[in-house]
Amino acid sequence: MPSPVSADRPAAQPPGRGAVEALISQTRRLKGDVDAVRRDARSGGSDPEDRWQRALCDLALHQLDDLDAHLAQLRDGPAPTGTTTDTADQAAADTGNTADAPDTVSAPSAGPEGPRHESLLSRVGSAEWNLLTDEASWSGELYRILGLEPASPALTLDELPALVVEEDRPKLTSMVTDCLVDARSIDGEFRVVRPDTSVRTVHMMGEPVLGEDGSTASMWAVLRDVSELRLHRRTVLESSDSVRRHRRQDRTERRLAAEVQEAVLPAWTGSLRLPRGGPRALDLAARHLQAATPGLIGGEWYDALELGDGTSLLSVGDLTGQGVAATSGMAMVLGAVRGMAMAGTSPGRLLSLLSQLLDTAAQPALGSALCCHYRPGTRTLVWARAGHPAPLLFRDGTGRVLQAPDGAPLGVTPNAAYGQAEVTLEPGDLLLLHTDGLLSGHPGTTVMDRLLGLAPRFTRTSTAQDGLRTVVEEFGGTERVDAACVLVAKVTG
Repeated sequence: MPSPVSADRPAAQPPGRGAVEALISQTRRLKGDVDAVRRDARSGGSDPEDRWQRALCDLALHQLDDLDAHLAQLRDGPAPTGTTTDTADQAAADTGNTADAPDTVSAPSAGPEGPRHESLLSRVGSAEWNLLTDEASWSGELYRILGLEPASPALTLDELPALVVEEDRPKLTSMVTDCLVDARSIDGEFRVVRPDTSVRTVHMMGEPVLGEDGSTASMWAVLRDVSELRLHRRTVLESSDSVRRHRRQDRTERRLAAEVQEAVLPAWTGSLRLPRGGPRALDLAARHLQAATPGLIGGEWYDALELGDGTSLLSVGDLTGQGVAATSGMAMVLGAVRGMAMAGTSPGRLLSLLSQLLDTAAQPALGSALCCHYRPGTRTLVWARAGHPAPLLFRDGTGRVLQAPDGAPLGVTPNAAYGQAEVTLEPGDLLLLHTDGLLSGHPGTTVMDRLLGLAPRFTRTSTAQDGLRTVVEEFGGTERVDAACVLVAKVTG
């Protein structure tokens, strides 16, 4: 191996055994921590970000395995001549890979955690080329890296390029020339073709060794088979690219879903009065509340529509799913609700037809809905629900949940029938309609108590907008899990 004098520095003194043992212990603790992270990442399924995390963990473990074996070599010192295999077995035993230190290179075996790496000592070799005698000296590991018989003569610097992939030969020639002529250190990679036609990537680091007259007498180098390492890095890069593509797709879908939602939900902001003529009307205000954690947009909706006979339709609902599929389905459902209501369809019959529509659609969907028909002449509210929270009525400082027959969620049961309920409202009453998302992330009884507990505050409100503001202050904070729609109606006369 190298002379004790290199081109730019004297030989370093080896570290103490105790210091190396401490480094080995730290490395193994870190390996355990990384392996724990990797095991957690493996439960993530096929999500691109999970694959990227697993690839990074595999790469880190691979490098820590190498570091562990390097330190074992440093602790044990160079192997005596003829004992290469014994040293390999010892280092492999230190790293827990005794089965991976054969005399010849073999394919990694597969275990429950995936392919096992070859022993580090079968992937790191050394060489010295004497420029004065044109002789070469190789370690046994270098023969294994290059797939050559240990009994064959070591290749000279002129012969070495014959093993290198043709397009990488200029790179090797340039590195060697810079080292011998300009006394530069070598640090680069090239690919070699072994006699069995397999291609390996080799990382070479070396320096010129000066003679007594100051001229370059020889060159020494350490060559490492980094094929597996490069494979892991490619996996990380490919997984990272997949994550970026996945995120771009998510952003695109989120943008399209938002555009569909904006185009379909009612355009009115602030307060709306229905019907627009006559003394007896509903003062309306509504809001779509985003989830505290941004995500894909869902299929929740609210709507208020004046019908041809002077009555009004109020509805809220939610389709399962997220993204463009959910918002486009919501657009179809909301269009159907409006069309059937304009045709005079009663709330119960409307929900029955809506459920059939979802069941027979090209892309069947499930959902819930609440449909209310308000007759201002008698202040009567006729309503039906399909798997949806019932309306809340607040009057004279108290609140209650309106009772009606339960109805199956939309799209669940073919030819489902939905019963109706009727209630007479009074001036000053406040009606609250909402989707399930308003209550998500809270125990059911607690949420209902919180909602009904708003009654005294609603009594002090004079408009629907004030009532909506009260709901948003109570439920629009950072604890919200899902998006939701809220519609508030106040009887004005």
